[in-house]
Amino acid sequence: MRQNIYQTLNARQQQMLEHISREGELRIAALKQTYQVTEMTIRRDLEKLEETGAVKRTFGGVIFVGKDIALQERAGILTEEKIRIGRHAASLIRPGDSIFIDGGTTTLQVAKYLTPGMNITVVTNALNVAAELSGKQIPVLMTGGMLVEATSSLVGPIAAQNMSGMAFDRIFLGATGLNVEHGFSNSNINEAEVKQIAIRQSTETNIVLDHTKFGAKVLISFAPLSGAHRIITNRLPDEGLLRACKEAGVVLEEASE
Repeated sequence: MRQNIYQTLNARQQQMLEHISREGELRIAALKQTYQVTEMTIRRDLEKLEETGAVKRTFGGVIFVGKDIALQERAGILTEEKIRIGRHAASLIRPGDSIFIDGGTTTLQVAKYLTPGMNITVVTNALNVAAELSGKQIPVLMTGGMLVEATSSLVGPIAAQNMSGMAFDRIFLGATGLNVEHGFSNSNINEAEVKQIAIRQSTETNIVLDHTKFGAKVLISFAPLSGAHRIITNRLPDEGLLRACKEAGVVLEEASE
């Protein structure tokens, strides 16, 4: 039953659910500002999301009540789109590369499409990515660090210290939001720090995200628009963001069916 309910969510509601699951608790005023819709629309969205059992409305806000299943539930949202993005991203990796893949349901698809036995090294802070690569005969290094349960990601000083001594040919990062002014954003400050270090240590930065993230901004900007070399998505953004990407020198690639 739950799977059917998730499939009835519209794009904004899907994005909002991911946002709430990462933040844990949000106020209606903050959601209204982020998604640029009326308070009445936010309240209707939250009523719909409460039907999934993953969130609970409060006076003036909403809390996430499904932290233990957050990653699994997000994996059921926009699945086909994320598969296409992951497959396309994996095709960019070349023999001999040292790559970094961070946590998330879209980045997980990158790992799924890596060919067993590839002559590459993968560094990750994501437990689900490491588990996916287990048995593929691909060397995997984990960053270590403190676990964020909602995303199965390792963060904090240990992860930061270990990553600071590494060099990556390519990195593949997820993002919760992307707009012209705020750049690429994420709601968890510790995850944002990992992304920033990965970008600093990498020759090529690839952001993988579905079309529902376009135009959204959440708490922490981890990179300006010009901070990425490539965006891989399932659907190109509107003309304004498309033009801004071009001006910033960012390559936008639409993953094919």
